[in-house]
Amino acid sequence: MSKRFFLALVATLFFGFQNSFAQTNDPVLFSVEGNPVHLSEFEYIYTKTNGDKANFSKKSLEEYLDLYVKFKLKVQRAKEMKLDTIPVLQQELAGYRKQLANSYLVDKEVTERLVKEAYDRSLKDIDISHIMVLVPPTATPKDTLAAFNKITSLKTTIDGGADFAKLAAEKSDDKSAKDNGGNIGYLTALLPDGFYDFETAAYSLKKGESTIVKSAAGYHIIKVNGSRPARGEVEAAHILIRKDPKDNGAAAKVRIDSIYAALQAGADFEVLARAQSQDNISASKGGNIGFFGINKYEKSFENAAFGITTDGSYTGPVETKAGWHIIKRLRKKPMESFDIAKRKLQPKVQKDSRYEMAKTSMLNRIKKEANFTEDRKAYNMFASLVGDEFMTHRWKPGYKNADDVLFTISGDKKYTIANFETFSQKNSRDRLRLGRSKSRLEVVNFLYNKFVSETLMQYEEQQLDKKYPEFKALMREYEEGILLFEATKILVWDKASQDSVGLEQYFATHKKNRKYFWNERAEVSFYSLKKDEVKCLSKVRKYSRKKSPAKTLKKYNKDGKKILSHRTEIVEQGKNKVVNNLPWKKGSISATEINKRDLSHNFLKVEKILPPSPKTLKEARGYVVADYQDHLEREWVKELKKTYDIKINDEVFQTLIK
Repeated sequence: MSKRFFLALVATLFFGFQNSFAQTNDPVLFSVEGNPVHLSEFEYIYTKTNGDKANFSKKSLEEYLDLYVKFKLKVQRAKEMKLDTIPVLQQELAGYRKQLANSYLVDKEVTERLVKEAYDRSLKDIDISHIMVLVPPTATPKDTLAAFNKITSLKTTIDGGADFAKLAAEKSDDKSAKDNGGNIGYLTALLPDGFYDFETAAYSLKKGESTIVKSAAGYHIIKVNGSRPARGEVEAAHILIRKDPKDNGAAAKVRIDSIYAALQAGADFEVLARAQSQDNISASKGGNIGFFGINKYEKSFENAAFGITTDGSYTGPVETKAGWHIIKRLRKKPMESFDIAKRKLQPKVQKDSRYEMAKTSMLNRIKKEANFTEDRKAYNMFASLVGDEFMTHRWKPGYKNADDVLFTISGDKKYTIANFETFSQKNSRDRLRLGRSKSRLEVVNFLYNKFVSETLMQYEEQQLDKKYPEFKALMREYEEGILLFEATKILVWDKASQDSVGLEQYFATHKKNRKYFWNERAEVSFYSLKKDEVKCLSKVRKYSRKKSPAKTLKKYNKDGKKILSHRTEIVEQGKNKVVNNLPWKKGSISATEINKRDLSHNFLKVEKILPPSPKTLKEARGYVVADYQDHLEREWVKELKKTYDIKINDEVFQTLIK
């Protein structure tokens, strides 16, 4: 059994004591050498392991209590063997803890929240208007401040009663505002990367409200005009007749009306699309344009497509800038449940800048809870005095005031410049990489922020046992699982496979076990005749049926010419599909089969039936080792029960029985 599988099994059986371990009235069910096991722990594990069969009957509970007592006995022995002090096992447990902690710190607080937020938002479309003041990526701080002052002034004007659409047409850097008055229509989450604050404001404001937000494009005043249930996605087909500017589309309208009339008279939509549609991409597919959501096509097209209420129905002629369309709804995709949607949303969320923003928010929360205090004066002094060697391999810690405290956590945990220098030295890859494109102060600042972040995460990880009882419980089960695996490996699995004397003695004592016997077997001859000798196949078959393989080969392989080959195998009953189809008796012969690779002609013959017979230790080794392991484990448990003090509280046990 691999350790990975073993520990996965432990995690499956013993994970999740969220409610049970929060109980204050949690009596001890049993103890091993004074180490208590509480009622809640046993009850949860019993329920989790037995699933639908957890009927809480006295018999079922007694059987599982016996198993769990044995488990705790083995863990006790592992601890006495000092297996919990082995560095490699401590490192392994630390790795599990870090992995699990990350799921609590990041997955629960950041990923899960953002995914649920994105899903909830995706259920609604928001009608938005905006005024934008562009802030290009190359903008200086002065430019950014000027943009902010401008957007603030425009917001004051709006708050004073100015017409939003008119102001947007006149002042917005979004060129489309001149035509749409800033109205960009309905949007739905997720918005593009860099627009999380824009999205958050859109889903937070009430109808008619407006606010200022910053995005990757610049500053915006956004105003919510309304909302509706999300349209989702629809699969559609269409027939397109393009407009000719020369007649203002008159001919196209006549033609689309003619096609619509044909549909009304019973013509097949797909056939007409293939023959008449001027959309060269979709025409060959019967007009099918696949699934689409909002804002992919022109509003008149989108509204018409989503306005169809039943699959298979189609619209009348719909005009767009491209021409005239008749749109058919093929099917509407239902809104997915959260459990399905989250698998698609999670990778999108984790790639979006909102993910880092949420992590920053989490770190700010940890700072507050941990009473984080910082001495920026000490940091600034270090940053100003460290030389450009900081960004090279030559740099080494050596700041004269290395004992100066940079920040403090929880009032007593102090982190000095010396700690930061050690961190920076270990992160030489970041120093060298950033040093090629950033200034010294930027590199120092990046590493300092990383140092603070990792230190805060380590601090928070240490609090998980207090904050999440289930985390503490699962870590204990991981630890006990690792110890149990190692102890069992040493005292049972390795011993069973390596103790040759003990294995031979066990086999000698139990050799009458039916598992150590061969079932009835057959000695089978496999004959193969070369493809060019097929003319003598019937004679070979007839001769071999009555004669031995040696005589058959001697008769047909003459003068150094080998046309017939043969091999003998011992076949256990039921283990060869060709033999299975033959009468299980001496002399049975199979039909001829042609080998597809070399076109040889092949058949087999049952030479004799061998009665059941005992296996040698070598032949039965797999079964014997497995049984010897079980034997060693039983003896181990007997010895443990004699060695350790076990106390079971029967009064508490009786409360479990239903």
